[in-house]
Amino acid sequence: MTASSSKKPKRKAAPSTRYDSLSDPKTLALFVERLDAGIYITDAEGRFLDANPAFLRLFGIGSKEELGTARVSDFLAEPERRGELLALLDDQGSVRSYETEFVRRDGSRIVLSDTTYLVRDPSSGKPIYHGIVLDVTHTKAMEAELRSQVMRDALTGCYNRRYLLELEERTSRGALGSWGCVFVDIDRFKQFNDEFGHQRGDDVLHRMARFLMRHVRADEPVIRLGGDEFLVVLVGADQQRTDDVAKRLQHAAARSAPVPFSLGSAARQAGESLEQTLERADRHLIGVRVLSRGGTPPFALPAEMERRQTPITQPATEDKPK
Repeated sequence: MTASSSKKPKRKAAPSTRYDSLSDPKTLALFVERLDAGIYITDAEGRFLDANPAFLRLFGIGSKEELGTARVSDFLAEPERRGELLALLDDQGSVRSYETEFVRRDGSRIVLSDTTYLVRDPSSGKPIYHGIVLDVTHTKAMEAELRSQVMRDALTGCYNRRYLLELEERTSRGALGSWGCVFVDIDRFKQFNDEFGHQRGDDVLHRMARFLMRHVRADEPVIRLGGDEFLVVLVGADQQRTDDVAKRLQHAAARSAPVPFSLGSAARQAGESLEQTLERADRHLIGVRVLSRGGTPPFALPAEMERRQTPITQPATEDKPK
């Protein structure tokens, strides 16, 4: 056998086909065109230079020409966040999964997860931003719902101690400047439970929670601390507003509280933590309870409105909201 006869014939290379490589411009263009995720290109002034059809659908825009008349800030629910993103890009060169709320053309809101890369025009050096956005609105809504369930007391629907811990964390970061606290304690609740049973006791707690939530504002969260104790946190409140809310609850009690209760209030003092304000409100609560059962309460109510002097009996009929 000769040396020449031992050589194997060379295989012919497979013919190249279109669409088998992202290096092929037409393949890449088709991929971007059909992708469900929104892809965009903007400049430093926030002008849209290009976008794929999915991006237009996300924002309810009919054409690239229409998009070209808009700026990024036109769609931001919080326009100042544009500056935050640009600062991050200037520092890091890219930002991944930056979640932002946007306003669509029809006024509806969506939350997008934005991944953006900073590139520079080789001739001018001007920054150009390439980004891809994913719609996470539904995911964020589900997360909020789950978080709400975790933060709620199953029996009463009030917020629970987990929510209070989150508030304490926010105050420790300086996110809240001032606040007030109103403690509420159902009088002789153990006696009621012993006499009428825990099922009736649970009904009292539920109705008490409804009473409190009906007589405070939506931005004044009602928290069940456990047992028969509730807390209303007044974010941004001073002493006057805190006193007003406490008096509002006392006056409302004469008309529609399901059972007698005691309360105590305190507003934040200079340099005080939320926990310290709570402790002062708790001390006030104890003082109110003792004084109200043996003397003149700190909040002087007309005799016919002072319900805490009477022993607890069957729950009163709850007034319906008007």
